[in-house]
Amino acid sequence: MDYVNAFWVGGIICALAQILLDRTKLMPGRVMVLLVCGGAVLGFLNLYEPFQEFAGAGASVPLLGFGNVLWKGVKEAVQAEGFIGTFMGGFKAAAVGTSAALIFGYIASWIFEPKMKK
Repeated sequence: MDYVNAFWVGGIICALAQILLDRTKLMPGRVMVLLVCGGAVLGFLNLYEPFQEFAGAGASVPLLGFGNVLWKGVKEAVQAEGFIGTFMGGFKAAAVGTSAALIFGYIASWIFEPKMKK
């Protein structure tokens, strides 16, 4: 059942993002920022943890999960370091995911030879 919940929750998140892209004038970057900020806000309100327990990877993999990881990193760093943790917590928490995205994106650009749109 965990796989089923992850599948449909992740699908709904992606479908909602696609609806925002298709039905509004929002640019893709803004939709991505909305998702990341939404995950951070849900984490702040303590709503993301129960949501993630229910949905598993369907909630932790999309951009909502990235926002929640940033929030948790900032929260932990502020508790440990004080105010300066506001600036360094998100970087520490999300460094592995961000690095992996950059590295795999670079490797994919070698394999698929990207071309500029006209």
